[in-house]
Amino acid sequence: MNVIEAKGLTKRFGAFTAVDRISFEVRSGEIFGFLGANGAGKTTAMRMLCGLSTPTCGQASVAGYDVYRDAEKIKRHIGYMSQKFSLYDDLKVWENIRLFGGIYGLSDRQIKDKTGELLTVLDLEDKRNVFVGSLPLGWKQKLAFSVAILHDPKIVFLDEPTGGVDPVTRRRFWELIYEASRKGITVFVTTHYMDEAEYCNRVSIMVDGRIEALDTPSNLKSAFQTDSMGDVFYALARQAKRGD
Repeated sequence: MNVIEAKGLTKRFGAFTAVDRISFEVRSGEIFGFLGANGAGKTTAMRMLCGLSTPTCGQASVAGYDVYRDAEKIKRHIGYMSQKFSLYDDLKVWENIRLFGGIYGLSDRQIKDKTGELLTVLDLEDKRNVFVGSLPLGWKQKLAFSVAILHDPKIVFLDEPTGGVDPVTRRRFWELIYEASRKGITVFVTTHYMDEAEYCNRVSIMVDGRIEALDTPSNLKSAFQTDSMGDVFYALARQAKRGD
């Protein structure tokens, strides 16, 4: 079953085509890597899929909802985490959980239950009243991801979620991704780390607004006759004609 379907999805800004007729599907429970150099169009494409930007033309559905007609419904059925972790540093841990629970439409009872459950799972009971801004980076990252899937969405979009963190913390974060995938949550992730591309079930690589490659990491490395996803990426990125 596909939870994301795009056909000829396009976004233009005046004479500039940021996303140029991309077509792809993402399967339920899949970890899907969405790669591309700066300026390739991946962020613009993700914004359209999240219901934050209306396509110029083409078709797309996310969690069964049309990106044109059902943008608000899409927002309620997905999770989202950015590189900045999407948390409020000047709110306490429990306040962040309650805030996002309300945004995602959970009831007071659900928020209370989810808060207790989350604090226990993350071993943050004694940090309940600590301001998020004072938490170590790794804890903030885990909390942000957990809050993004607080409402059990079908899909979670992760926009370079491991940028700026150390390799050990990145690896631990990917363990959370694997766990979410095992629970049936589809993970749509962008990353600049090519070793992380190896962890995905399938990977697409955008160049100048178009998807130039889409397959499993193993098949892509075989097609490009290399043992490194970094080599695959750079071989394609060198074809780019536009910069940042």
